[in-house]
Amino acid sequence: MEMDPVAVQDMLKGTLAELLGIRFVEMRAERVVAELTIRDELRTVGGSLHGGTLMAFADTLGATATVLNLPAGAGTTTIESKTNFFAAGRAGTVRAETVPLHRGKRTMVWQTRLTDEAGRLLAQTVQTQLVLT
Repeated sequence: MEMDPVAVQDMLKGTLAELLGIRFVEMRAERVVAELTIRDELRTVGGSLHGGTLMAFADTLGATATVLNLPAGAGTTTIESKTNFFAAGRAGTVRAETVPLHRGKRTMVWQTRLTDEAGRLLAQTVQTQLVLT
């Protein structure tokens, strides 16, 4: 299944995804890609991109990817998430790519890699989504 990134942007108006400035680039059942511009409101006191921003970014992509794979009438919620941080984002655009590790009937597991404009790995998240039927 594919979804129009513009339609999803419209659905997310008024949510944390809009507040963070997440822009979807590609949306397929087996891969979701989005971008986020680093700006002052998303930084720590030390000037780097806040880790919570990266975690929320990854969680949004994993949930969106799950929605693309749900049966009709089902919903989803995150039941587990683990993020490893590797480098500080300081400026520019962060790109996130989510791919499935498992797409089952009751749970789905997604891996999200978050990189800077140079392709440097900032963080990686693995999360489990519960399928609500």
